[in-house]
Amino acid sequence: MNEQATTQTSQTQAAPAATAAKPARGITLHESAVGQLKKLLEERQTPEAGLRIAVRGGGCSGLAYVMEWAEKPREKDKIFERDGVRVFVDPKSYLYLLGTEIVYESTLMASGFKLNNPNVKGSCGCGESFSV
Repeated sequence: MNEQATTQTSQTQAAPAATAAKPARGITLHESAVGQLKKLLEERQTPEAGLRIAVRGGGCSGLAYVMEWAEKPREKDKIFERDGVRVFVDPKSYLYLLGTEIVYESTLMASGFKLNNPNVKGSCGCGESFSV
């Protein structure tokens, strides 16, 4: 009887920790990325367009991010939106990008979009490719 009670208690206590460890679903846009994307869309005069993000094989670590403009989403794309800015992701790439936050950074050395991807296990020195 005591062993059963102990087992049930430890399972109950372990459940919240497992739930808290799950990465966020989907893709989020940081405020800095939203501001820069709005500016770029206005310059292009295509406010209805969006940013397509994909993961392709290649690079020294095995996978690489690809970013390009898209006038509209494809049929099976996942669409993420914040403040009128849209990001399109194909279903295969979505599996690698779950929980990713897109940030725009500008420093003295460089500026650009950075993908904070919790699924990345390793990356190359130049930061252009990654592995999961």
